[in-house]
Amino acid sequence: MPRKPRPEGTRAPNGASSIYFSEADGYWHGRVTVGTRDDGRPDRRHVQAKTEAEVTEKVRKLERARDDGNVRKPGKAWTVEKWLTHWVENIAAATVRPTTMVGYRASVYKHLIPGVGKHRLDRLQPEHLERLYARMQQNGLKAATAHLAHRTARVALNEAKRRKYITENPAKVAKPPRVDEEEIVPFTVDEARRILDAAAEMRNGARFIIALTLGLRRGEALGLKWSDMVVMWKHGCPAKSACRKACRAEKCEQRRGSGTLTIRRAIQQQVWKHGCSDEKPCGHRYGAHCPQRHSGGVVVTDVKSRAGRRTVGLPHPVVVALEEHRAHQQIERETARNEWEEGGWIFTNRWGRPVHPTVDFDAWKALLRAANVRDARLHDARHTAATMLLVLKVPLPAVMEIMGWSDTSVAKRYMHVPHELVTAIADQVSDMMWPDAERDENGMAPDVAAIFRRNEELRQVLQQVMAILPEELRRQLDQLDDEEEGDDPTAA
Repeated sequence: MPRKPRPEGTRAPNGASSIYFSEADGYWHGRVTVGTRDDGRPDRRHVQAKTEAEVTEKVRKLERARDDGNVRKPGKAWTVEKWLTHWVENIAAATVRPTTMVGYRASVYKHLIPGVGKHRLDRLQPEHLERLYARMQQNGLKAATAHLAHRTARVALNEAKRRKYITENPAKVAKPPRVDEEEIVPFTVDEARRILDAAAEMRNGARFIIALTLGLRRGEALGLKWSDMVVMWKHGCPAKSACRKACRAEKCEQRRGSGTLTIRRAIQQQVWKHGCSDEKPCGHRYGAHCPQRHSGGVVVTDVKSRAGRRTVGLPHPVVVALEEHRAHQQIERETARNEWEEGGWIFTNRWGRPVHPTVDFDAWKALLRAANVRDARLHDARHTAATMLLVLKVPLPAVMEIMGWSDTSVAKRYMHVPHELVTAIADQVSDMMWPDAERDENGMAPDVAAIFRRNEELRQVLQQVMAILPEELRRQLDQLDDEEEGDDPTAA
């Protein structure tokens, strides 16, 4: 049914939508007021269609989007290329870590812009992204690379939606390729002990003892300073020994140490950037080869997250290992003399500077070979530490504090159920569901009860023990004994 014409001499109220037919182009047009522009003028959006029904539906759709607050900002729409470039250089670069930016820039400039950059931002569809991921894999790239591009697009388009340049994020709808996660097997107790023994014999070995027992990230461990460690010593000798009177606890030969380690910073290896200008390029492909390179190499950064700034406890063996490491470092300091650069770092190279992450990686691989342990990532030591806390039944809030996690979902990736724990749980289920029928009424196995009854010497010892028990406990045992047949003390 055609739309009824408005009575002559009347007008639509301010802000109302309008639909009309234009004989100039033969199209039906609709205009909807969705808000106010920055200069104060009404923001009127235009739609058109061949028929009145089609344009009416478009007008109603635009009105619903206006009422839901899902109308994009006025002005010329961004292209995907323009938005991604603006996002990665002006928004992401100021808020994320440099190592994260390496992945973002690779996804934006190598894959997303060449693949979907020409689309208008508000017309990008999930299918466009899915076809891009498929082409990437057809060109020989791994599914993980396509998955990284998908995550980058999702973050960038989320920001565009938050700023109302688009109303929906197509990357949330698009299906990324499946990535088969590599199974991580934490070190067994035997493997961990062999690594600890081998680490005690190598330079900077305490660094890997910390990795296995405390689960520190690589950058966190390399960023430790002696000022971050607090140690408290206690005497290990008897209470009234001459040692306690003659010397302080830290001088006791049987001393016991405990302490804390505060994680405040991290060491990272950042990619070098070109320092040459576009007018006079150096000609090298990588920034590391540029004569005017900058902002790269080993740098000191903040910890990964707010939860990463934490304090962890030090067991006595770790305290001993760190003190032995301190003594070895003093010898190296005296040997290097003027070449030593004092920075207070716990783990250094032979000139006092922080350990390079690549050197640390090589040392880890050498340690595994020396310990005759299977090859594994250094990060697997962190998985091992988290699994150890699971076996020790440490509450999850305490685990998150020790490991520096801010999200409980991370625990599922790091805490693995070892074989020993699986078998122990099975034994507990067995004892509960199928109790041992081969026990007497006192809860004692028959063969053990028979030994007590046959061994006269053991009976006498038990009677002597009962004689020296406190009176109240002896009275309770006598009552139990009176309830049993005979005078057998093993019954009670």
